[in-house]
Amino acid sequence: MRNLGKFVTSHSKWVLFGFAALILASTFWGFQSFAGLKAGGYDDPGADSARVTNVMKTEFSQNVAELIMIADFNSDVENPASVATANKLVDYLKSVDGVVGVASYYSSTPHPATLRSIDGKAAYFFVDLVNDEKRQPKIAQGIMDHFDANQSGSTQYSNAKIYIAGWSAVTSEINGKISTGLALAESIAVPLTIILLLFVFGSLAASSLPFVVAAVSILGSFFVIWISTQVTDTSIFAVNLVTGLGLGLGIDYALLIVNRYREERARGLEVSDAVVETVATAGRTVFFSGLTVAVVMLSLGFFPQYFLRSFAIGGVSAVCLAVVGAVMVLPALMNLLGDKIDKGKVLRGQLTPKDHGVWSLVARFVMRRPLPILFVVLLGLGGLLSLSNNVTWGQVDDRILAKSDRVVQAADIMRTRFEGRESSPYDVVLKDATENQITDFTIALSKLPHIKRVQSTAGIAQDGTLDPGYATVFASYKSGSYQHIQAIGDVEPRAADGVTLVNAIRSMPTSIKTVWVGGSAALYADSMSGITRQLPYTALWIIISTLLLLFLFTGSVILPIKAVLLNVVSLGATIGFLTWVFLDGNLKWLIGDFNTTGTLDSSSMVLVAVIAFGLSMDYELFLLSRIKEQHDAGLNTTEAVSVGLQRSGRIITTAAFVLAVSFFAFTIIDVSIMKMLGLGVAFAILLDATIVRALLVPALMRLFGDFNWWAPKWLKRVYDKLGLGH
Repeated sequence: MRNLGKFVTSHSKWVLFGFAALILASTFWGFQSFAGLKAGGYDDPGADSARVTNVMKTEFSQNVAELIMIADFNSDVENPASVATANKLVDYLKSVDGVVGVASYYSSTPHPATLRSIDGKAAYFFVDLVNDEKRQPKIAQGIMDHFDANQSGSTQYSNAKIYIAGWSAVTSEINGKISTGLALAESIAVPLTIILLLFVFGSLAASSLPFVVAAVSILGSFFVIWISTQVTDTSIFAVNLVTGLGLGLGIDYALLIVNRYREERARGLEVSDAVVETVATAGRTVFFSGLTVAVVMLSLGFFPQYFLRSFAIGGVSAVCLAVVGAVMVLPALMNLLGDKIDKGKVLRGQLTPKDHGVWSLVARFVMRRPLPILFVVLLGLGGLLSLSNNVTWGQVDDRILAKSDRVVQAADIMRTRFEGRESSPYDVVLKDATENQITDFTIALSKLPHIKRVQSTAGIAQDGTLDPGYATVFASYKSGSYQHIQAIGDVEPRAADGVTLVNAIRSMPTSIKTVWVGGSAALYADSMSGITRQLPYTALWIIISTLLLLFLFTGSVILPIKAVLLNVVSLGATIGFLTWVFLDGNLKWLIGDFNTTGTLDSSSMVLVAVIAFGLSMDYELFLLSRIKEQHDAGLNTTEAVSVGLQRSGRIITTAAFVLAVSFFAFTIIDVSIMKMLGLGVAFAILLDATIVRALLVPALMRLFGDFNWWAPKWLKRVYDKLGLGH
């Protein structure tokens, strides 16, 4: 790191010009990434349900209806006026560019009872859109806006209220909510962050430096995301992570670098020498910190869903580029600015950190009574963890939007007014099955609890009774060696009951060798299974890589184990808190209204856990770097902790507070998973930067004493041979 510092001070202008050119070039392509981002990515592409989706497209030329429309008439659906309006609806839909097919209660023969509401006044319309995921949300938006504009004061659909649901409609609403919500969040968070940074950094010039690091991180990451969109599906939510993480780490790293530079200048070093020393010390901390956060973020790539893999791509790129900005661009700027970094002071007195103050007093207070403080703090964190005793995991559906959203209202009508879930059938694909096997399977499937109707090439079966008279209607359910059986259930597909029904179908005894179950409920079940299956590997990767990196940073075996355990405790408390909020429906007065579905989204919780764990390690390294420095200088553990916490405590808490503000701004967005991400990360980093770092770490280090620095002799030799201690 010292050699890097010398290079940067010797070529400061070239470093700045080079990075400016790279950022400008990457920005050109980076902003083009937005058009290629998608709002899906929650399904497991390697599961049986994905195979069914593929077979349905390639063999049967059938797609899941991207839009589901409900016409709620003033009279019975069979009334001539209702039929006339239905025909107008179909004519309009077929005229829309991008609509490739419309099916409805009226087009099905016979008219299935489950395609009309229980009271007989509402009917389903299924709209198939062009196979272009980028266009589908825009088409859905246009159709929804058309009907919204024609609901009042128009005679065209005067006898019907139109509701629209379906994943394309949900995607359209999510994109709109995130776009407007993010703009509002940034309009609040950015000015507030600027004001906070003025007081945190103490001068106008210094407070602008985090934005330099953030610009390198965010704009460079947009370019990486653009590359990602060219080769794989990439989630739109990755942009939110990049902006939040880029700005947050820019603040963290800039504060650490600037504080250390001021210390070195106060010691009497010349500007260039102070910069070199800063890169050698604080730069080393930033490097290890970024590497630790990056390997933690990389764990999201273990999951099959591109929703989570996109965060791995965006997160790793944001962290790595923030590190580059902090150890190269920032030192080059400081070398050119010199003492002008303190220009425009907003605080009185010296801006150089002091060795005695509030944080050293806190550390000494804690270390005089470590056991009582450990007991009280762990009791409180355990209380938060206990709130998660009743947690039930799930996956997102339309209810990630607010209750008042038009798509949610449409989906609620589907749940409450229709006997079967026609919009979410259970698609079963059989391969190389005989006609007798198909008949037997159709009848057996119809006997399962919560199955309302089964249709196949054998006919229609209800309650175990097969009517083969309709076999010709479903003749198209056979293609080559594949047979398609469709079952209609009456339970919520993307919920525990839907998973139970999927498992019941998959466990049916049959002599057919290949039986795949697909549809909304199966996609949901397989996605949950994919996350559960990969969690142990993800946890193992995070724990092992973190332990290894912290050993390379500290030379101790005890300190990495302590850090991981404290992070797990902190994470458990965060999960308990989020369960209390999003499962029990609390704090709506603070973060706005949201739907409570009885479950917590597992993908979002994995994301919160990984980000929180990574950022917690960020602050752990900030603290340990100063403690280790003092210990290496000859201070005993108690004094080293006291001075180390004093020198890093302000950095950790202020950086965490500003970062929490940036993430908390996401709660403005009327999408519940964004609220969970914003609130969860904000709570986790504030908890970690205050309770954990200020109380638990000093208490434990006081109890461990010199044992904090223990490692087997052979590992000590490896550490010394690598020369990582300085």
